[in-house]
Formats: sequence, structure tokens, C-alpha cells
Amino acid sequence: MFALAALLSLPILPGAAAEAPRPADPAALEQAWRGCVREAYAHQSPTQGRAGSQRNALDECKAREDAVVAALMAARTDDASGRGARSLPARARAWAASVAAYVVDPVSSWIAMLRD
Repeated sequence: MFALAALLSLPILPGAAAEAPRPADPAALEQAWRGCVREAYAHQSPTQGRAGSQRNALDECKAREDAVVAALMAARTDDASGRGARSLPARARAWAASVAAYVVDPVSSWIAMLRD
């Protein structure tokens, strides 16, 4: 069983390994996953129901789907760490804007309402 899995994981063509998408490229990974799902769905038995064929196609491409999700999560983590590196003045402006939105604006509107 292990030998079969190892044999199936080998690239068929010498240049096939070079064509594999980079692990950090979510768009290329998603495109490869969609292609895998389409190909797997095309090879399903015609006597099988549509829902079963869809489920089986998704099951066949689960590893690629996991790679897409991992790449998207890594990209989201990179974006979040970039936001945490803002300078002190930028963070102060953001805090002042939030205070203005949640405190000053409602109070000023109440005062304007009382004057009328």
C-alpha cells in the first residue's frame, strides 16, 4: 500500500514538478484545485447521482483544497501582522477617530437636538 502511494506521488513527466504552483500562491492553488475537481467530476460514473458525483470529486481533491485553505490562512496572517506594525502616531489617529465616532458625534447630536 505504501509503495503504491509513493509510486503515485512521483511526477509522470520530468518537467511536471516545475509546473506545480508555489505553496504561497493562493490564486494558483485555487485554480489547480478547481481543475482537479472538474477532472475528478468528469471521471465519475454516469449511473451515480449528481450529489454523489460532486461529493466524490471533492473527496478526491481534498489535499488540494487543504493547500488552498492553508495558503489563504497564511496570507491572512501575513496581512494581520502587517497591520500590527503601524507607527504610534497612526495608532493614535485611529484611536482618536474611534473616540470621535462613538462618543463625540452622539453627544454633539444630542446637544443639537436639545437646542432645537
